[in-house]
Amino acid sequence: MSKLKFYLSALGIAVLFVALNSLYIVNQAEQAIVLQFGEPVRLVKEPGLKVKIPFIQKVVFYDTRLLNLDPPAQEVVLNDKKRLDVDSFTRYRIVDPLKFYQTVRYESQAESKLKEIVNSSVRKILGRITLQELLSKQRTQIMSDISEAVKKDAAQIGVSVADVRIRRADLPIEVLQAINARMKTERERDAKEFRAQGQQQAQQIRAKADKERTIILAEAEKQSQIIRGNGDKQAIAIWNNAAGQDPQFYAFYRSLEAYRNSLANGDTALILAPDSEFFKFFGQSMGR
Repeated sequence: MSKLKFYLSALGIAVLFVALNSLYIVNQAEQAIVLQFGEPVRLVKEPGLKVKIPFIQKVVFYDTRLLNLDPPAQEVVLNDKKRLDVDSFTRYRIVDPLKFYQTVRYESQAESKLKEIVNSSVRKILGRITLQELLSKQRTQIMSDISEAVKKDAAQIGVSVADVRIRRADLPIEVLQAINARMKTERERDAKEFRAQGQQQAQQIRAKADKERTIILAEAEKQSQIIRGNGDKQAIAIWNNAAGQDPQFYAFYRSLEAYRNSLANGDTALILAPDSEFFKFFGQSMGR
């Protein structure tokens, strides 16, 4: 009885093992190829529980979703000999699993092949244009040409390319450094030129201001001399008029001015005769 149970248990395990090797599940995001002795015999795209011949057939699964390829940036030489570091990305989908298996077999190999296709197409298309064209409105058409070239080559390995885009295109670091150095030199030269022009203009303004200052001072001095002359003329006329009205009083006033000016300083010594004309009014004033 114990031997029978053992045989039944062994048989049950064998049946279970065979059943497990006979069944496989295809998910919603997968497609499968059934291989028999390494050769494809059936393509399965419908999800669900599937059956295969155990131990003879095996299943290879491929993703049906949109996949991303992000190769490293590459240096591209444009038609005008300008060099750019181009960083691109690609979106693709496996649409022909049978051709995919026959050409590249594994997704890792497919990514390597696609990188070669994308890089080759980018170099070929960008090598025909100039930097000015890449930065112009032609950029849309250029990207379309790259996508078409990649799609055509990628179809040979059972892949459909949804889109190819250039994320960025920069000048190489050594070129940027050279451009920055040249720009710095040009800016320094411009600064020196502007500084020299400023100094020249400052000298011209300063010279003009000095000239105008001299002219203004000379004109002011001229006007002051004219005004002073007119004042002196009027003063003389007033004095002459006053003297004409009373010559004796004018002579007396002038003598008093002479006395005050000559005797204001105590250190002044005058040697004059008592009957000198200088003391004419002085003597009369004393006598009077």
